[in-house]
Amino acid sequence: MLRHIVMFKFKPEADGYTARENAARTAEMLRALQGVIPTLKASEVHLGAEYADSTNCDLVLISDFENFEALQEYIVHPRHKAVGEFMRPLRESRSCVDFEI
Repeated sequence: MLRHIVMFKFKPEADGYTARENAARTAEMLRALQGVIPTLKASEVHLGAEYADSTNCDLVLISDFENFEALQEYIVHPRHKAVGEFMRPLRESRSCVDFEI
């Protein structure tokens, strides 16, 4: 099994929404991928705590896949790509780590 963890930092304001609002909008889209993309075995999406330091990330995605090939299928899936296109102009940064579990 492979765990894929991605953390996102959003711009303070973008598309008429705050960073927290854009993180919440993105979280809804990411949660909707569960059950739609066959290679996505499990997924959690969490917003950062509102009281956290402003340098912290705003959103974390934790996903599990059978193997690296399954992750690659997820990455190129049209629904996943649509989420990426939606959030790209809203975010400041993205950090990712993949590891075997």
